[in-house]
Amino acid sequence: MKPAEGVLFVVATPIGNLEDITLRALRVLGEADVILAEDTRRIRKLLSAHGIPSPPVWSFFEGNEERKVPAVLELLREGKGVALASDAGTPTLSDPGFRLVRAAREAGLPVVPVPGPSAAVAALSVSGLPTDRFVFEGFLPRTRGKRRKRLEALVDESRTVVLFASVHRIEKELQEMLEVLGDRKVFIAREMTKVHEEHFYGRLSEAVSWVSGKKGEFVVVLHGAG
Repeated sequence: MKPAEGVLFVVATPIGNLEDITLRALRVLGEADVILAEDTRRIRKLLSAHGIPSPPVWSFFEGNEERKVPAVLELLREGKGVALASDAGTPTLSDPGFRLVRAAREAGLPVVPVPGPSAAVAALSVSGLPTDRFVFEGFLPRTRGKRRKRLEALVDESRTVVLFASVHRIEKELQEMLEVLGDRKVFIAREMTKVHEEHFYGRLSEAVSWVSGKKGEFVVVLHGAG
């Protein structure tokens, strides 16, 4: 069955291992009239790995999202099925797509989630830290002053805190977390679901040296205050 006409599907894709995708996501991607992809090569590789011919794929990333929103809305008004997929995981969560989803909602056009992988939730689920209440902070600001201000706002946050970290800044950011938040328990996932996946569980003071020299993508899960 073809996807519903005039629907924007927000499709979660693997964060590493290409087997981590739902049957529904594969069907929707394969049957969409157009796929909006943060990385066109990745989405074609994913579909090829599962033996699914790729429909037309449009490049859709942070730098061109706002400019392309009107054209996508027009596709939806014409009754086309459009699938939005980011590089990895669930679109709009520290990934492109928020502006498009908001515009579609404000235009009264249907937006449907096709749930699946999320790096934040995957890391939280194996962290060993409290999962009943948590807050997702995405990436910390690039500049030291803004980053420290954000961390200071988390000093009294009692919920578990989930963050993404850049390979270029993680060691420095962990040191700043230690200075501002104290020596809390922390879980770090590196390269989740990939060949060189690693996990760390311990204290921030130990984590700083553990990440030194390591490459890849990181998710940091911090114990809340108290």
